[in-house]
Amino acid sequence: MTVRDEDLTGDALEVWIDQDLCTGDGICCQYAPDVFELDIDGLAYVRNAEGDLQQDAGATVLVPTIALRDVTDSVKECPGECIHVRRVSDGVEVLGPDSADA
Repeated sequence: MTVRDEDLTGDALEVWIDQDLCTGDGICCQYAPDVFELDIDGLAYVRNAEGDLQQDAGATVLVPTIALRDVTDSVKECPGECIHVRRVSDGVEVLGPDSADA
């Protein structure tokens, strides 16, 4: 997967996890613990800025600028290929299985 810097700068980005594909390895939680968390069901979910787990299907949170590289690494290393990052402005997936570079 190739990540172009221009895809990741300027616009706000949001991230979500497809729990149907999540393998529960927790790699995302190791890379970006402020953004991802494993729940009691063994699957990863996103956390909002207040740290609340977002368990609704397709729930998104904004990617904090400080965590962008960690989220990028999470997407690259995820064995389930279930993490999606898209631009808020136009909804284009810039990282994840549905991105142009996947």
